[in-house]
Amino acid sequence: MEKMEKIELQFFADAGTVVNGTEGYVNAGTGSTAGFDGDKTLAPELKAFYDTELLENARSELFYAQFAKRQALPANHHGSVEWRKWNTFERAAKLTEGVIPTGQKFGVTTVTGSVDQYGTYTAITDKLELRAYDDVILGATEEMGASAAETQEKLIRDALLMGTNVLYCDNIDKTSGQVKSTPASCAAMGAADADGWALLTPAMINKAVTIMKKNRVPRINGRYYAVVHPSVAHDLRECEGWIEAHKYAAPEELFNGEIGELHGVRFIENVFAPVLGGDSYQNKAGGVSYATYFFGKDSFGIIDPEGGALEMIIHDKGEIGGPLNQFSTIGYKFETNGATILYPERLLRVMSTSSFSAVDEIN
Repeated sequence: MEKMEKIELQFFADAGTVVNGTEGYVNAGTGSTAGFDGDKTLAPELKAFYDTELLENARSELFYAQFAKRQALPANHHGSVEWRKWNTFERAAKLTEGVIPTGQKFGVTTVTGSVDQYGTYTAITDKLELRAYDDVILGATEEMGASAAETQEKLIRDALLMGTNVLYCDNIDKTSGQVKSTPASCAAMGAADADGWALLTPAMINKAVTIMKKNRVPRINGRYYAVVHPSVAHDLRECEGWIEAHKYAAPEELFNGEIGELHGVRFIENVFAPVLGGDSYQNKAGGVSYATYFFGKDSFGIIDPEGGALEMIIHDKGEIGGPLNQFSTIGYKFETNGATILYPERLLRVMSTSSFSAVDEIN
């Protein structure tokens, strides 16, 4: 009997004095934990988890990048790439019998983009880690993902603001629906009943689509796409044309953030769509104006640098915490060109006001 008890006790003690844990080695008998020893660590497994959290959280907030033409940049190359596009030919002329016509010149146009590096981090004390390690790291990772997405979104949208293909919304009498004036700048766009309202209406969407068709802008999966601010989308949803078009329609969402389709344009709602003010962009009433980008295929390009993609960086307090291991750091970095406009005619910026123009802040 005594021998059997010894055997049973030994059976339940088989876990041993060294059990691999998430933060170190655990003694199964005493419960004490020792730190990881050199390269014998499970930290890479944790890092992979947090890497995934960062990338997924950032990806869920990216809207503009969905429509970019991607260009790889191999490692060990200069930090720029060149996009090339063939020049188009003129239409054929009537031939004269026996006369050889003059041939057309042919060539290629190049557009160059270069990358810059961006990044940020936060430091967390050892005491905070001790109290709630997993929650703190995960929370910081999620917020870093949001920061990365916001940084990339604003870099893209600000680069696209340089496009010269611009349409200003007509000033409309909200009661009669009649056009009161056709602005040629933000300063002439109305945002009050007395001056009319330069809202993004179904009629203005139809006008934008017509411009793109005239410019023979190729579509994306058979549609044009537009990225719109929530304040502009609010006014659009109030329009009878939008309401009628969406009474029974339930289109399948192909891209992140889609809210609906009208006149062959599928709309993406994005809180980082430009809200603009100051001397260059304030409307007639002194409030902000809004930029809605309409895209055709390959209108702009983004560089994908090998080794420079979004990277999560975690340094444990044992690596970077100073002489007393007092803090860890969590951050990210990436390289990007923001955006490079490839075909100006395929990117149409539609400027409008909103019923929120007087209260929204520049972003």
